[in-house]
Amino acid sequence: MIPQPEYREEERNGKISCRVARTTVIPSLRGRDKCNRCVLDIAGAPDEIQIMYGIAGERRLAEYELPWLDGYAGSRPVRVGNGAYTQRQIDIFGEVIDAFYSSRLHGVEPADDARHVQQVLLDHLEGHWKLPDSGIWEMRGPEQRHTYSAVMAWVAFDRAVKLVERGVLSGPVDRWKALRDTIHADICKHAVDRDRGIFVQYYGGKTLDAALLRIPLVGFLPPDDPRVFRTTEAIARELVVDGFVMRYQADGSGDGLPPGEGTFLLCSFWLADNFAMMGRRDEARALFEKLLALRNDLGLLAEEYDPRASRFLGNFPQAFSHVGLINTAHNLTLRHGPANHRRGRHGQS
Repeated sequence: MIPQPEYREEERNGKISCRVARTTVIPSLRGRDKCNRCVLDIAGAPDEIQIMYGIAGERRLAEYELPWLDGYAGSRPVRVGNGAYTQRQIDIFGEVIDAFYSSRLHGVEPADDARHVQQVLLDHLEGHWKLPDSGIWEMRGPEQRHTYSAVMAWVAFDRAVKLVERGVLSGPVDRWKALRDTIHADICKHAVDRDRGIFVQYYGGKTLDAALLRIPLVGFLPPDDPRVFRTTEAIARELVVDGFVMRYQADGSGDGLPPGEGTFLLCSFWLADNFAMMGRRDEARALFEKLLALRNDLGLLAEEYDPRASRFLGNFPQAFSHVGLINTAHNLTLRHGPANHRRGRHGQS
């Protein structure tokens, strides 16, 4: 008799996930279906979905400071909770749909709950993709129409169309195709600095954002598109410090945080991926090796790195950094790495 599985919720980079206790042996489909139901019960309706939850599924993560603590290396203020739990981030919908799509590419059989989740999220996104949000970096300043959020909205409908074409998902595919075209044209019209010919952090803005490196990686435009090429070159010139990439110019003007932060290792892996897709493999491998050299004796990476002080900063260990490492390793060594799975774009604008 198969023992009743013990389920535990745990946090992964601030977002709730469900896992089966290590000692439990159960059929994978049963575990996955229950995990899907677990997530649905916690998340609620689409307009109630948060970008993060507590370890036990808590929805209220009120943030407050502990002024009597110095923090690591004097990094005050020490905070408990995370005020970003109330933020709107449009990109999360694209991330979820892309995860379903990628799992299908790798042979994971779809569950009925998974299909329902996708359809509900797509229905919600159809009426909300134009809303301003706080973006992938959880900006604490005014909401904007962040370019990366719009790109991931495009990803959501692009992957939905592909899933329908594979016979995995059902839905209004003609409407989704039209919406995919609309979002693509909207981004190319409003998210490009016409003077420089580069993509910018948000509609009508002038600032760069390392998340723009994801544009060719998710297949929105090819790496040889002039706007993509110029954006990559601009990021390499303006956001790189001692060989590593910052998320954006952290001057405190728009993110609601004190000026200054370390370079972001995930973004540095994204730059290496872009170099690889552009055929600049020597540059890609050199940056990859530079990042590998940062690992500690256990092979672990943090969220950020301060090249001037030669030390890690931020969360440690950081899953994002290791996901970037794995993806870049595959992009450099496999003919069809993660980036090439997605590079087939829908069209140009």
